[in-house]
Amino acid sequence: MSADVMYDLVIIGSGPGGYVGAVRAAQLGLKVAVVEKDKTFGGTCLNVGCIPSKALLDSSEHFSMAQHEFSSHGIVVSKVELDLQKMLERKNKIVKELTGGIGYLFKKNKIDSHIGFGKIVSQNQVEVTAEEGSKTLLNTKNICIATGSVPVELSHLKYDGKKIISSTEALSLEQVPKHMIVVGAGVIGLELGSVWKRLGAKVTVIEFNNKIAGTMDTQISTVLQKSLVKQGLEFMLECKVTASRTEKSEVVLTYEEMKGKATKEISGDVVLVAVGRRPFSEKLGLEEMGIEKDPRGFIPVDNHYRTRFPNIYAIGDVIPGPMLAHKAEEEGVAVAEIIAGQAGHVNYHTVPWVIYTWPELAGVGYTEEQVKEKGLEYKVGTFPFTPNGRAKAMGFTEGLAKIIADKHTDKVLGVYIVGPRASDMIAEAVIAMEFSASSEDIARSFHAHPTLSEVLREAALNTNKLARQM
Repeated sequence: MSADVMYDLVIIGSGPGGYVGAVRAAQLGLKVAVVEKDKTFGGTCLNVGCIPSKALLDSSEHFSMAQHEFSSHGIVVSKVELDLQKMLERKNKIVKELTGGIGYLFKKNKIDSHIGFGKIVSQNQVEVTAEEGSKTLLNTKNICIATGSVPVELSHLKYDGKKIISSTEALSLEQVPKHMIVVGAGVIGLELGSVWKRLGAKVTVIEFNNKIAGTMDTQISTVLQKSLVKQGLEFMLECKVTASRTEKSEVVLTYEEMKGKATKEISGDVVLVAVGRRPFSEKLGLEEMGIEKDPRGFIPVDNHYRTRFPNIYAIGDVIPGPMLAHKAEEEGVAVAEIIAGQAGHVNYHTVPWVIYTWPELAGVGYTEEQVKEKGLEYKVGTFPFTPNGRAKAMGFTEGLAKIIADKHTDKVLGVYIVGPRASDMIAEAVIAMEFSASSEDIARSFHAHPTLSEVLREAALNTNKLARQM
């Protein structure tokens, strides 16, 4: 069956890149359709990623505060109990509201939506196969691949959905594990490990590298690790999991210590494999079309997100670069504007990174390690949350802000924060870097008192050793 409509743009995938790009294209007057293989819109982010994980992080923070922090505020709670089912229901309600909101956006902007698996069958056609097998052929002038990513599965840690799980199952466990082993100390592992630790699990994180938080600034990630250790998370760094086996109710992992090469075992009732994600680029018709993929499954594109066909674009997690929802959104907007004849552009140097643990970790731009590698002369200003009035009022003063600036021009090269609400604070740094601000620009700008953002101002002052609060 062929739809008797010629679209200006068909987007395969309704995640952040797909739906935001679709809305922008519609705003620019284009006739747009979105194809989604799942029953709900929003992709991984809204359904089994960013949104449900933040809902659980917030709920588990409240639970932990009720247990450990309320008394210091003069709030006496005699008995704190966990209703996990209700917590999960709240999470599901938030997901349902937001995914439903995308459907409303599509209707409001006159965007057609097609539920089914999208496959590119020609340069100007996308075939949509519905769950029951019926097929619809969409004719279009342009195609955008925005199919996102899926968790990486290890050959020696195959998912069974019960004992060896991905982030998807970790969002819906029916009971709190006694001992959760997390393989991977990146964003997903740290966030979900934090959730289940607060809810009562013993959590051990195994990481191949010598630091947590991936490529984040080492000084900042070290501060985060110390805080998480105080909260009870255990870390085994420079360890490589080499095998697994299931024994009754437990999973036994064999791992090798990279220092000394000793081989040991550890067991837990749930193993969360969080070693990253890979692009979802299979069965999309790419091979038949001659659209190349690299060995990891990423689709190479030019500076305008075009594949080998000038009217077939790719964005988000399926192309090289950070696998972040907000990065995909901006690429979706850029593609829509390019198709409409405008100058769509994304500044990748100002893409922020956030880890929503508590304290939170957020960063943008170059880390101190990257600045050193590039041979740039630089200066650093840091300032702790310890003397900050708002942090003291909140009862959480762990962490610091760090600004890296060019030694000669004072231009801000990178900003990293670990502390309360770092995810919100990093926006100021992103804007500053987008407008090529200096650390002095931040230091001379008003920051309301008392606010957490004053820590960033003091760090900016401290790039020239002018901090005033210590």
